Amino acid sequence: MQQAGATVRKIRSLKDALNRCQELGMRLSRQRRFILELLWSHQEHLSAKEIYDLLSQQGKDIGHTSVYQNLEALSSQGIIECLERHEGRLYGNFCEDHSHVNVIDTNQIMDIQVELPSDLIKTIEEKTGIKVDHYRIDFYGYKNKLSE
Repeated sequence: MQQAGATVRKIRSLKDALNRCQELGMRLSRQRRFILELLWSHQEHLSAKEIYDLLSQQGKDIGHTSVYQNLEALSSQGIIECLERHEGRLYGNFCEDHSHVNVIDTNQIMDIQVELPSDLIKTIEEKTGIKVDHYRIDFYGYKNKLSE
């Protein structure tokens, strides 16, 4: 358990995620490893059903209930990202602070690194009196609409 005031290292890799599980005393079952490995190998957010289907296609022995329970445990501990959408929850890895591109017509969510200009960050800090530590921006758009 983390002590009050202790700095929690950011999860930047699969290894970091596995280490965080161990630090929190979470059992690293075969099924939990399957899920973490899958999420770190994909650069998009997936539903529990998509995760189950992909693991089944890979020949991994895991049940629906196990997928849901492990996703809940991992997301509640901040080891994976869980995004609430009207069509359900989507899960992804935490590589770095990142923003999201929400593709409206395909229901995909893509991660993207966005760095705001330092003068904009300074303006936000001055207007709010808050020191910005990190940020996330959500973009929304349609696939293949750039040429129109």
